[in-house]
Amino acid sequence: MNILRHYIVLLFLVLAIQQTYSQSYRFKTSGFSVLEKNDKGKWGEWSNLDLVNLSVILDTERHRIVVYSQEIQLFNIIEYIEREENDTDIVYSFVCKDNSGIDCKISIITRKKQDYRKQLYINYENHIIVYNIFNV
Repeated sequence: MNILRHYIVLLFLVLAIQQTYSQSYRFKTSGFSVLEKNDKGKWGEWSNLDLVNLSVILDTERHRIVVYSQEIQLFNIIEYIEREENDTDIVYSFVCKDNSGIDCKISIITRKKQDYRKQLYINYENHIIVYNIFNV
């Protein structure tokens, strides 16, 4: 009976420790812009920045990123890429699949020399969406 009690306590400890490593990060957007490839496969120009107030959640427990736009954008995280840092940026990137099953890479970039401004980049093969974000 004592051994069973120890296993139950151990099980609860393992579950409690696992919960502490999973987190949810909440952001708000202030604007977005889009960059597209042209017919020749060359990148065009960034669109004008449109002001937009959306919620974004990075949920490491459920391994997903959600952008609460008019049509909810759900990205399932397939792979967490190691954090990168240089003189100008801190970058957290994720290999994802979107609602339609299309592969993309999402990066949260903190611009060190721009007053630590944050941006969320959603990189597809033929277009990139960038959101200016801030922590909530």
